[in-house]
Amino acid sequence: MEIAVVGDSEFVLGFRLAGVRKTYTAETEEKLTDTITRALDDGTIGILVLQSKDMNRIPRRLQTTLENSVKPTVIAVGGEEGGMSMRERIKRSVGVDLWK
Repeated sequence: MEIAVVGDSEFVLGFRLAGVRKTYTAETEEKLTDTITRALDDGTIGILVLQSKDMNRIPRRLQTTLENSVKPTVIAVGGEEGGMSMRERIKRSVGVDLWK
């Protein structure tokens, strides 16, 4: 399983420099929605990282899909997430609360 990152060029650059190979730049809302949809269909992606602000830019139906996704687990980084905490997402994907 790989980590994939979707966002604007500045957001993606940091992950690319950290060694994440699957990085996708999406500046417009249409490109963002299309790129996220393709990432959800990619069976090699285990974790999908997005910016929190981008969660508000996509259609509500896709937001719901991301919030309920177990594989890949979707992590919104920066600002208020607006959904489940990282702890809850990890618990759901792994099946065990790692903080206990």
